[in-house]
Amino acid sequence: MSELTHGPLPLPEDGPHDKPAERGYTPENLAGRRNLQQLIQLRWLAVAGQFATILTTELVLDVQLPMREMLALLAGLALFNAACQLRLRQTRGEIGNGELFAGLLVDVAVLTAQLFFSGGAANPFIFLYLLQIAVGAVLLRPGFIWAMVTLTSLCFIALTVWQRPLNLPAMDGSHLSVHYIGGLLICFTLNAALLVIFIHRISANLRQRDHRLAALRQRAAEEEHIVRMGLLASGAAHELGTPLATLSVILGDWSRMAPFAADPELREEIEEMQFQLQRCKTIVSGILMSAGESRAEGLTQVSLHRFLHEQVRHWRASRSGQVLDYRPQDDLPDLPMVADTALRQMLDNVLDNAAEAAPESAITLHASCEDERLILRVQDSGPGFSPEMLANFGKPYHSSKGRPGSGLGLFLSLNVARTLGGHIEPGTRPEGGAEVKISLPLAALSWKTKP
Repeated sequence: MSELTHGPLPLPEDGPHDKPAERGYTPENLAGRRNLQQLIQLRWLAVAGQFATILTTELVLDVQLPMREMLALLAGLALFNAACQLRLRQTRGEIGNGELFAGLLVDVAVLTAQLFFSGGAANPFIFLYLLQIAVGAVLLRPGFIWAMVTLTSLCFIALTVWQRPLNLPAMDGSHLSVHYIGGLLICFTLNAALLVIFIHRISANLRQRDHRLAALRQRAAEEEHIVRMGLLASGAAHELGTPLATLSVILGDWSRMAPFAADPELREEIEEMQFQLQRCKTIVSGILMSAGESRAEGLTQVSLHRFLHEQVRHWRASRSGQVLDYRPQDDLPDLPMVADTALRQMLDNVLDNAAEAAPESAITLHASCEDERLILRVQDSGPGFSPEMLANFGKPYHSSKGRPGSGLGLFLSLNVARTLGGHIEPGTRPEGGAEVKISLPLAALSWKTKP
């Protein structure tokens, strides 16, 4: 048995700015993965900063530190971070608050151990606990945040009791040691810089998540709109069947009447009317077929080259007077595919819009293959797209034609492309005129046979 395989449908918010490895995730899952990635990057900065601070303290300031223990802790933190990076790459599961909280617990544990070996609460870097709390406040839910506050507070209290003293030059009267002030300054600078970098990136992730959620809501509204239009179209097709059949009978009778048969001009007009009537009946049949209400013959397999050539020939025959220049790429793969009605209508809609934009000049259809995707470029010599049209491209009832109901063709075409896992992009050519690029994955078009 043969079937058309589409593969997993993409999320509607997927776009050219998303990394390929991130496509297909829900907004919440993607936000969690990006937050974990930011936490991993922050941890690498912390490892590098602590390593530099330990070396500077030991070699420049001549303050004796338990180097073996502190470097061992730093190496353990680096290995943990590498494991987190490896898990992020290999898993496609959800990254929840529990996993982020567990990672922050490891950071707090390593920081506490480092402070234990370097003076405890007397170490000016004790204020790095505030960074952990701030990061948790951005990433975690309230319950985890207060758990982080409680844990860091307990660690602070414990370090006032248990620590290895740090031999710093003694304080002179009411003046703090230069080393202590330098440590405070470095700690403050690290806190400020890391907070600015981290919170800015996390805020950007949250804004992207909100944008993707808004796109999902918009897509749901569009799909509901499509369902309503489909029901209306199906009902209209049923209602139109009877009057179209009546007109067909009347025109057939007229064509056999002596006054019409004897006049070549009238006979030509009747033939044109019959041709247009047959086209209307074909459109109605296509609507009913799309709704699953026809006695459909089995799906037929065609090659990609044949499909495109037949589509171009059909469009040229039904739009007399309009020139269409078809330019397929020499190495365009001739893979087997299904001549899907929705795919035909999508291409017809794009070509019709190009013809209406430049009725007096030829339009061009380029067909090529790039990165396992079929690329169709429809170009015209019209005025091109205005910024407003580009901003509202594919939205229903947004059109420059100024007619009621305009804009639905591109709206439906865009949703057909999305269903196949592709997209449609408008643009204005530098030499003038518009270009609409249709990108469809070859895997979604291919015909596969089940054993």
